[in-house]
Amino acid sequence: MKTSEFHFDLPPEQIAQQPEQVRSRSRLLVVDRQSGTLDHRTFHDLPTLLDCGDLLVMNDTRVIPARTFAHKARTGGKVEFLFLEEIEPTLWDVLMRCSRRPQIGDHMVLEEGVLTVELLSTGEQGRARVRVHGEKPLLSHLAEQGATPLPPYIHQDPARQQADRDRYQTIYATKPGAVAAPTAGLHFDESVFEQLERTGVKTTHLTLHVGLGTFRPVTCDTLEDHPMEAERYTLPEEAATAIQMARANGGRVVAVGSTSVRTLETAASCDGSIMAGEGRTNLFIYPPYGFRVVDAMVTNFHLPQSTLLMMVSAFAGIELMRHAYDVAVKEGYRFFSYGDSMLIL
Repeated sequence: MKTSEFHFDLPPEQIAQQPEQVRSRSRLLVVDRQSGTLDHRTFHDLPTLLDCGDLLVMNDTRVIPARTFAHKARTGGKVEFLFLEEIEPTLWDVLMRCSRRPQIGDHMVLEEGVLTVELLSTGEQGRARVRVHGEKPLLSHLAEQGATPLPPYIHQDPARQQADRDRYQTIYATKPGAVAAPTAGLHFDESVFEQLERTGVKTTHLTLHVGLGTFRPVTCDTLEDHPMEAERYTLPEEAATAIQMARANGGRVVAVGSTSVRTLETAASCDGSIMAGEGRTNLFIYPPYGFRVVDAMVTNFHLPQSTLLMMVSAFAGIELMRHAYDVAVKEGYRFFSYGDSMLIL
């Protein structure tokens, strides 16, 4: 399948630069896969669109303020780091950006001066592996000095740095480790959860620490040639049990976001049963794909030619997704991380 089949034109002014002041006031485009109809609602209506016994599965990963700066110990040159994942204590995979790449073994000093970063190896597209030295935990430094790593299509505004720390985070985020938010969950607030409880809709949580795999663009001409980068996930026993009970009682499994979808479909066996566990997933879902667990999906509007758009196209069908996106553009929906939402039933 050609990557170009997932291109669409989007006016730049529809790329949301800031979130709605009230999370649940974002718009919600409801897509019915059986009838092919579209319905324009607000996210606060979500509980009325689900049934008693349905189960929402949500990703509780928490975005760490992983973007920070250092200077080269030898030359004083500036280096920008995005700390992606701790492989073992003090050993990190990072993205590194600087005018001249340091040499293997060079040290860089983080802004406070209490930690140094030793370059161990380098890879493509700014990837590197480093060792962090010092008595202070790196996560403590990032909590104090780091910035939230917003996507490149959101213009960084220093005046909004603290606001972005709070808003580029779901209200149920509890497991630190992501470098990007599971954005479909950004629309949930306490009022929505209160309504869900009254409606009899259950919720459960899994964890997938969002990394580059979710958002790295597809640059290959054909989808089959795209290497999906692995990301860490955990599906707790209580979540697996909740899913099994919901399905046994006739309820739908409603995945909140593409990361929940990938985790569930990774953990599912061929017959649709699901097992608790943890590991890494590089599952790339694109048409055609037979979903084993997921019955409905809450998602955002995604970038052209992205793995996320390919996933929702596999779920709803390519033609229906093209139609939905055409309508969303014409109706002025706000796109991408801080944008509006979609419910696919």
